[in-house]
Amino acid sequence: MFAHLMFFRQRALVTAALAAVIVFIVWNVPALNIVLYPFRLFVTFVHETGHGAAALISGGHFQQFVVDQNGGGYALTAGGSRALILPAGYLGAALFGALLFYLTNTLPYPRSIALALAILLALVTVFYTQLLSLAFFVGLIMAGVLVLLWRYADRGAAMLALNLLAILTGLNAVNDLIALTGSADISAGALRNDAAAFSAEVAPLVPAAVWALLWAGLAILIVGAAIYFSLIRHRRR
Repeated sequence: MFAHLMFFRQRALVTAALAAVIVFIVWNVPALNIVLYPFRLFVTFVHETGHGAAALISGGHFQQFVVDQNGGGYALTAGGSRALILPAGYLGAALFGALLFYLTNTLPYPRSIALALAILLALVTVFYTQLLSLAFFVGLIMAGVLVLLWRYADRGAAMLALNLLAILTGLNAVNDLIALTGSADISAGALRNDAAAFSAEVAPLVPAAVWALLWAGLAILIVGAAIYFSLIRHRRR
C-alpha cells in the first residue's frame, strides 16, 4: 500500500512537471500561440462562471454569460454582493485551476475527475449559456473532450491532460491580473474591467490598480498553495 502511494506521488510529480514544461514551451513559442486560443476561451468561460457562482452564493441571480471571440466576456447577474461578484472572475479561475491541480495530483482517479468535471461543465453550459453561442460551444466541446478522456485515456494521459488544463487556467488568471497591474489604462480609468468596476462601485478611495495587485497576490497564493499541498508537503515528510 505504501509503495503504491509513493509510486502515485512520484508519477504525479513527474506528470505535473511535464505539464509545466509543455505550458512554458507553448507560452514562449509565438508559432504555437494558436494552441492557446481554445484555452483562452475556456479561461473566460471559467472566469464568467465565477462571477455567476458568486452572485448565487451571495443571494443573487445568475442569468447567463457570454464569451467573445477576442477572449473577453461578461456575465449577467442580478442582486447579490458586488464585493464578492466582481473579484470572483479572476480569483474563481485561479481557484478552479488550483483545485483541479490539487485533486489531480492527490486523488488516484484522474479519469473520474475528468468525468465529474465534464458533467459540471455540461450543466453550466445548459443552464447559463445561450443556445449555439460561443460560450455554449466552448463548454460543450470541453465537456466532450473530458468525456473522451474518461472513456479512452489511461491514468497517466488523464493526469497529464488535467494538469495541463489546471496549469493553463490558473496561470492565465494570474497572468491577466499581473498584466492589469502594469497597464497605464487601468490607472487612468480608461480600461473597463473587474478591478476598475470594484474601485468604482465598492471601494472608490482605492485605485483599481491596487485592487488588481491585491487580487494578483491572492491568486498567486491560491495556486502556490495547491502546488505545495499536492506535491511538496508530502516530499518534505
